[in-house]
Amino acid sequence: MSTGQRLIKERTERTEWFLNDRFGMFIHWGLYAIPARGEWVRSFEQLTVEDYQPYFEQFDPVDYDPRAWAKAAKQAGMKYAVLTAKHHDGFCLFDSKLTDYKATNTKAGRDLVAEFLEAFRAEGLKVGLYYSLIDWHHEDYPAYGDQIHPMKNNEQFKRDPANFHRYLTYMHGQVRELLTNYGKLDIMWFDFSYGEMSQETWKATELIGMMRSLQPHIIIDNRLEGSGEHGGSIYSDEPTVYAGDFASPEQIIPPRGITGADGNPVPWEACITLNNNWGYAAADRQYKSPATVIRKLVECVSKNGNLLLNVGPDAKGVIPRESLDILAEVGDWIARNGDSIYGCGASELPKPDWGRYTSNGGKLYAHVFEESIGPIVLAGLASRVKSAHLLADGSELIVNTPWSAKEFKEDAFVNFARPEHYTYPLPDKRDTVIELTLND
Repeated sequence: MSTGQRLIKERTERTEWFLNDRFGMFIHWGLYAIPARGEWVRSFEQLTVEDYQPYFEQFDPVDYDPRAWAKAAKQAGMKYAVLTAKHHDGFCLFDSKLTDYKATNTKAGRDLVAEFLEAFRAEGLKVGLYYSLIDWHHEDYPAYGDQIHPMKNNEQFKRDPANFHRYLTYMHGQVRELLTNYGKLDIMWFDFSYGEMSQETWKATELIGMMRSLQPHIIIDNRLEGSGEHGGSIYSDEPTVYAGDFASPEQIIPPRGITGADGNPVPWEACITLNNNWGYAAADRQYKSPATVIRKLVECVSKNGNLLLNVGPDAKGVIPRESLDILAEVGDWIARNGDSIYGCGASELPKPDWGRYTSNGGKLYAHVFEESIGPIVLAGLASRVKSAHLLADGSELIVNTPWSAKEFKEDAFVNFARPEHYTYPLPDKRDTVIELTLND
C-alpha cells in the first residue's frame, strides 16, 4: 500500500461519522459583531489595530447562552457544530496563554470556547473549532504588500520576513492549546490559504503531525493546502499528509459532487450562509427561506456531501430571530424526514425532473420539489418498486400505471390518492419525500 493509499484509507475511517451525520452548524462570532458589518470589516475598511481596539474594550456578550445555541442546533436536526475560536482579526474566544488578545481579557471575562464545547456536547452534538491561519493582529504576520491584510497599502506596516517564524510558533502553539486543553474535538476547520500563503508556508506537515499525535481521530478540512496551482491533492490518489479529510466548497454546491482521480467520492461539505454574511451584519435581512435550506441540504446529500449552515450571533451573543425561525422550520421537516438525510448518499439514478433522489442501502428516497400533473413519474423503475410510502407519516402510496401512460413501459408511477390528479398539490410544498423499497 502506497503512502497515498494509506492516507485515503485513514481518511475514509475518520470521516465515517461525518458522512452519516450530513448536517452541521457553523458559527461566526467575534469582535466584528459590534460594528455589525461582517467579519471582514477590518480588511474592507482598512482599520488599524488602534481603530479596532474599541471593539475589544466594548465586547460584553451579556446574553451569551451556548446552551440555547446547542438546543437550536439540535432541534434543527444538526448533528455537529463548528465555532470560530479565532478569526482573521486574531481575537481569540478561548483562553490562550500565548496572547492577551482574548475573551478572558474583555468584559466577558471568561472562556467562551470552553462554554460552547460543554453546551454542545451536553446535547449529544459533535464539536469542531474554526481557526484562522492568518492573523491581522499579530505583529509578525505579513501586512504591507499582503493580498488581504488591512494594512496592505500602508508602508509603515512593512514587516521583516525573517520574523515570520515567530508567528508560526505562535499559530502552532495555539492549535496545540486547542487540542490539549479542551477535550476531544471532532473537527478542526482551518481557514484559509491564498497565494504563497499555503502548504509548507504554514509548516503544514509538522502541524498535521502534531495534531495527529494529540487527537488522531480528528477530521481536518483541506484549507492548509490551498487551491489551484498551490494545492488540491485531496482530489488525487496520492494526497499530501496535509491535504485534509474533506473538501470545503464555500457558498457553492459542486455541480456533480466531488470525486477523486479514481472516480470515487471524496468527502466534502458545502459551507453556506443563512443570509449574505458570515459574521453578524445588522443591515443584512436577505435570509434564505426554510424551503431553500431544506432543498440545498437534500442537494448536498444527493451528491454525497454535507451542509454546514452558518449563523452569526450579534454582539450580545444572540442568534438572530430570523435565523432561529428558519432553523426551527428546517427542524420540523427533518423530524419527519430525517431518514432521507442521515446515512444517505447519492443514488445510481439520474436526477429526476421533479426533484432529487437520496439513497441508503435498499431504500430510495424521492424528494419531490415540483408540483406534478397526474402521478409522479419514476423514470426507469417499472417493476422495480416493491412499495412506496410517504416518509413523513408512513402512509402507503399507490404505485400503478394509469390508463393514459400505458405506452411508458419502462417507468413506474406513484400518486398520493385516487384519482391520479389528486397528486396535486404536494403534501409538503418544501419537499415531499417518498420512501421507495425496490426489488433486488
